[in-house]
Amino acid sequence: MRLTLITILFFIPLVGFCSFPINEIQQEKKLSFDIEIDGGINFENSKIAIEAGANILVSGTTIFKSNNGDIKKNIELLKSK
Repeated sequence: MRLTLITILFFIPLVGFCSFPINEIQQEKKLSFDIEIDGGINFENSKIAIEAGANILVSGTTIFKSNNGDIKKNIELLKSK
C-alpha cells in the first residue's frame, strides 16, 4: 500500500479558518504525495497554501458566494493567485 494523498483540514466548524502551519507543510513537500488543504481557502490565502506545498485546494464559500456567485470567475481567480 502506498500513501497518495493527505488532506489537511484548516476549518473548525463554528470557529472558522485556522492559520496555515507553513513550516510543517513545507517539510512534507519533499515527500511524493498530494497535499490537499480543505477549509477557509479564499483569494487571499490560496497562494500561501500553494507556496506551502498544497497542490489541491478545497474551497466552498469563496467559489459559491464571492462575485455574486460567479463560479467560473471565482475558480479562475483562485487559480491565478
